[in-house]
Amino acid sequence: MLDANICYQAILTHDSRFDGVFFIAVKTTKIYCRPICRVRAAHFKNCAFYPSAAAAEVAGYRPCLKCRPELAPGYSSMEATSRLANQAMQMIEEGALSEGSVEDLAEEFGVTSRHLRRVIKSEFGVSPIELAQTQKLLLAKRLLTDTDLRVTDIAFASGFSSLRRFNALFKGRYRMVPSQFRRTRVAARDTDYVNCDLSFRPPFDWGTLLGFLNQRLLFGVEFIRGETYSRTASIGGFQGTVSVSPISGKDMLQAKIGISLLPVLVPVLSRLRKLFDLNAEPTLISKRLGKLSAKNPGLRVPGAFDTFEVGIRAILGQQISVKAATTLAGRFADKFGTRVETEVAGLTHLMPNAERIAKTDVKKIASLGMPLGRAETILNFSKAIAEEKLDLRPDGNFDMQLNELMKIKGIGKWTAEYIAMRGLSWPDAFPHTDLGIRKALGEDNPRKVLERAESWRPWRSYATMHLWKSLEE
Repeated sequence: MLDANICYQAILTHDSRFDGVFFIAVKTTKIYCRPICRVRAAHFKNCAFYPSAAAAEVAGYRPCLKCRPELAPGYSSMEATSRLANQAMQMIEEGALSEGSVEDLAEEFGVTSRHLRRVIKSEFGVSPIELAQTQKLLLAKRLLTDTDLRVTDIAFASGFSSLRRFNALFKGRYRMVPSQFRRTRVAARDTDYVNCDLSFRPPFDWGTLLGFLNQRLLFGVEFIRGETYSRTASIGGFQGTVSVSPISGKDMLQAKIGISLLPVLVPVLSRLRKLFDLNAEPTLISKRLGKLSAKNPGLRVPGAFDTFEVGIRAILGQQISVKAATTLAGRFADKFGTRVETEVAGLTHLMPNAERIAKTDVKKIASLGMPLGRAETILNFSKAIAEEKLDLRPDGNFDMQLNELMKIKGIGKWTAEYIAMRGLSWPDAFPHTDLGIRKALGEDNPRKVLERAESWRPWRSYATMHLWKSLEE
């Protein structure tokens, strides 16, 4: 429930902690904004507050051209119903309702479509279809504003199946056709890349997150220079490169996405938000972690651009140092990945997918310099995904996913929790048998480690990052 008085105070102070948590709509102008909007605040009596951009648009409001609601950070809540709604939101953002129905999406989570509709309505104030439509429209608005792409290309990149449907819905919501809207923006020509801004709620420790990824780079697949992270990407048969760096003075990152990835722009943006944990609410998390997070409230949990990739990295890292595991991972990408030519220095390979590794001889994997048993674990993990016996997409039942992971010989509690923490973006994962965690807590008894961590629920993944960080101090 939104408290109107608290919301209004957040608007008066332009409080970035509430950015994306709610939206303000002005009854007199029929425009809705982010809490951080610098336009003079309307009188309280003329304001309405909505839990999502979709709810504001369905109520008849248009997005502000100044604060641009399409750039607001995503939603992140850990209550049971909120968790389901948020996971469904992630899949909708990746285009789940462009290719399937609400019933199909509900089946993915093991709930009825009626329950899923009710949960999403309760959380975001709209139906799943209305939520999907708004997500597509806001992405289209962003591309119309920031690029010189053809309107047809923007329509399909945003997830619309036809230009006619795109034009009709755009005009119905925003009272102008896309070509009219485009005349309101300043063009920034770049024929080789699409530039997209990715917002987050401060504080955000980009340096520590980048340092964590730098120590675990997949050489050839990922590359870091200065404050810029770059990587190759392959989604749905489309290949290209992505580079991400912070924007000075703003609570944003800028993603430079190769034009060849335009047909899969929606999942690319969703994966980048997941990789850099951009939907986190640091104030909420720090309040729960207390003294543990006091020194660095902006610490994030590095996620995954590809969950299979992180799974392989986790298995390679079993019982060896981070440095040794990184060396092995580089060999793995070089031997089994696809060599590509790119314009980004250091990017030479695409990471192999599960289907390719599943057909590989176990001895070839072991020849990289690992025990045969670990090579068998990699092979079995790959087969489980390739044969769809293991599903690593967002799910409402993480305990079940952990159990399915641990059914694979060679994947124990630590590996499963690490995959859950980074690959599944599970904020309450806790690899309590980890040597670094035990050392940071000064406790060798795993049961007591779990007891110590109980007060950090449901944010134990963030507690893990703080404990690892403390070892560097």
